[in-house]
Amino acid sequence: MEEAKGVVKHVALTKFKDDITPERIEELTKAYANLLNVIPSMKSFHWGKDVSAENLHQGFTHVFESTFESMEGVAEYVAHPAHVEYANLLIPCLEKFVIIDYKPTVVKF
Repeated sequence: MEEAKGVVKHVALTKFKDDITPERIEELTKAYANLLNVIPSMKSFHWGKDVSAENLHQGFTHVFESTFESMEGVAEYVAHPAHVEYANLLIPCLEKFVIIDYKPTVVKF
């Protein structure tokens, strides 16, 4: 196993408040994805809704994953005015969330 060179994944697990409509969630997701066009250190973005049959999600319903080339890139993203503005829109719509940054390990056989 080896650590992917410099790559950092930024993962947000979220649960939207019950009164947030699917349309609003879609708007917020598109706005999150648009950060890729505005923040140079953000290299990719993926998202999805929990579909697990194990029912171990602890109430978290959506996952948002961004890729950066370094921890410095994550720091630039977090401080970027577009991210701050977006977070101020998103956080009030969430019942709970957790953020994890990690350096992926590549398994080679």
